Amino acid sequence: MYAEPEARLESRGGGPVRWLARAFAAERERWPLWVPVGIGGGVAGYFVLPFEPAAAWAPALLIAALCLGCIGYRRLRKSGRGEAMVIVAFLLGAPALGFTAIEVESYRLAAPVLDARLGPVLVRGRIVAQEPGIKGVRLTVAVSAIDRLAPAREPARVRIRVRPSLAPVGGQTFTNGTEIRVLAILMPPPPPAVPGGFDFARSAWFKGIGAVGFAVRAPELAQGGAPSGWLAALRGAIGDLRATLFRRITQALPGAAGGIAAALMTGERGRIPEDTMEAMRAAGLAHLLAISGLHVGLVTGILFFGLRALLALSPWVALNWPIKKWAAAAALAGAFGYMLLTGATVPTQRAFLMVALVLGAVMLDRSALSMRLVAFAAVVVLLIAPNSITGPSFQMSFAAVAALIAGFEVLRRPLSRLSGEGGLGRRALIYVAGVLITTLIAGLATAPFALYHFNRLAVFGLAANLGAVPLTAFWIMPFATLAYLLMPLGLEEIALKPMAWGIEAVIAIAENISASPGASYYLPTMPLWGLGLVTMGGLWLVLWRRPWRLAGLGAMGVGLLSFLAAPAPDLLIAGDGRSFAVRKADGSLVFSGTRGSRFQKNMWLKRSGLAGNVPRGRRSKRERAEASLAAAKGGVLRCDSLGCIAHVGDRVVSVISNPGAVAEDCARAHLVIALTSLYRFPCRGPGRIITRRELSREGTHAVWFEDGGGIRVETVAAGRGVRPWTGGRMR
Repeated sequence: MYAEPEARLESRGGGPVRWLARAFAAERERWPLWVPVGIGGGVAGYFVLPFEPAAAWAPALLIAALCLGCIGYRRLRKSGRGEAMVIVAFLLGAPALGFTAIEVESYRLAAPVLDARLGPVLVRGRIVAQEPGIKGVRLTVAVSAIDRLAPAREPARVRIRVRPSLAPVGGQTFTNGTEIRVLAILMPPPPPAVPGGFDFARSAWFKGIGAVGFAVRAPELAQGGAPSGWLAALRGAIGDLRATLFRRITQALPGAAGGIAAALMTGERGRIPEDTMEAMRAAGLAHLLAISGLHVGLVTGILFFGLRALLALSPWVALNWPIKKWAAAAALAGAFGYMLLTGATVPTQRAFLMVALVLGAVMLDRSALSMRLVAFAAVVVLLIAPNSITGPSFQMSFAAVAALIAGFEVLRRPLSRLSGEGGLGRRALIYVAGVLITTLIAGLATAPFALYHFNRLAVFGLAANLGAVPLTAFWIMPFATLAYLLMPLGLEEIALKPMAWGIEAVIAIAENISASPGASYYLPTMPLWGLGLVTMGGLWLVLWRRPWRLAGLGAMGVGLLSFLAAPAPDLLIAGDGRSFAVRKADGSLVFSGTRGSRFQKNMWLKRSGLAGNVPRGRRSKRERAEASLAAAKGGVLRCDSLGCIAHVGDRVVSVISNPGAVAEDCARAHLVIALTSLYRFPCRGPGRIITRRELSREGTHAVWFEDGGGIRVETVAAGRGVRPWTGGRMR
């Protein structure tokens, strides 16, 4: 019934507009795949706004779009003239739906956020999550009361780190859902370390966390500490089961192998040593530690084919009963259990939804369209957890799956011709080619998002994955599944020990690859508009089928090169004024001494495209003096008791920490950072002055010295806007 519009377009001649209209009409069956894109655009639009929008905007647009869509659909059915109205309805409706979903989520989770450091104070509440790690356990506590804080100002949840030395009083072990009291120091969730950087406070807001801190005394069981309510009891039971699995795995397998085994089976990565994690990242293997489609698919496949093979051993059962459907049902239950045990993260949810649709189709004797599965899973995740769109897990997971499906849609015929009759050698060659193609497509699809979030490109990731992925698929995950089945009998070590052999082989691959010269490169962060171009170009490439899809490559290329249009800042000053960094002519950063946050300095390095880590701990006076002397010799930075003088090209920057330096430094500096009061000491001469009050209020400042003498300053506060998680108005 929809052939008429296309026929009319074909009969009306050429021209670029009509050519585009014909191409668009020819892709009619792919139109539904853009629904999650529109919803995601609405969610992204909410986060881009510098202010909290009025609640009535999105629902009004949604209602208008529904009305317009209904009218257009009726006209399309009757006369074949309604495509424009349907398209406009989609362009309004899908983003409005996404915008509404994220606004509802924000309203639902609205709760007070701590505005200043507090403590030590006694916190009473119920444990809702535990994250064990090498440095102790992080407890997420649903707050009942906080001393010295009015009930109206109490956060809904707080996250408290408990050091290993602070064992619970009396040797107690706490389970999820139990009431505890703990003496802790609490702080507001930290803002980004650099303008445009990761906003932990926003992430915490959508988890209901209004404060973070650390315990100064061992937690104690509160009176009436047992969980109440069936839902709380169920969540507590799942959390306790995860904690029990984590403990038994790490006890059976100490060291890095045990930490990775626990990550694959429980989703908790806290016991993986930092050097092992760094090696996995540098080798491009970190994705193996994040529970996603690979792991869920492997567990489901092992259960499905294993159970079906066992049932097929009995000819009577195989011939008289639907063993394929039984196996599908059992595999679906196993996939659901695996999702719960590993924390139900966004990639796991997406993978489970796709697996559920595929296995549901098997049980109903129907076939499923793979790309539509991805679109359906994306819609569900975006409506259930719309805030997940800002995280690398959502972006990289869906990018990889969509690219793989689109790639194999193109390669299906050539691969099917190659997979004809042949011996073992040919099958092995086809398998290697499949792994190579899969790794290449997934790596290329996720690389832009890895660059944006982590600023790192794993050069030898393809080679590392060729060895590690088969080990994970054919050795590690089968033994992990067997370990699950043996745990009720207390025999899990039978499977965990062989599983550890495979994990150690993967670690060896990661360490050898990461130790190779040039194994990974850091690049400056691309601007947000560049990531948007890459995303839309990639979607245009994978969602359409006709040759016009190749236009997406151009948008992706421009987006990938966007970091060239956004040079790294010449100067970075921390919001607390304790540290700053100056860019040298060769692009490297010189830091002011050893004060300030190590995490913040590492973020400055990475977002500037520089490898390396700021060393832990304090340096000796001699080491600090040598570092200052080296900086002074480079003509970049010189510090004394009155402050610091930095040279950026022909510009002079003065950091004044003592009023005695005001008169001299203000007369010669182009930019002054005043860490002392200027009320009694006027500062005349510089083109720009940044006061300590501005630093405290606006957060980290990034400074660019432009041609012609201009100074451009960006701050964390300006980039975040006034939102609930930034200390803006509560609704």
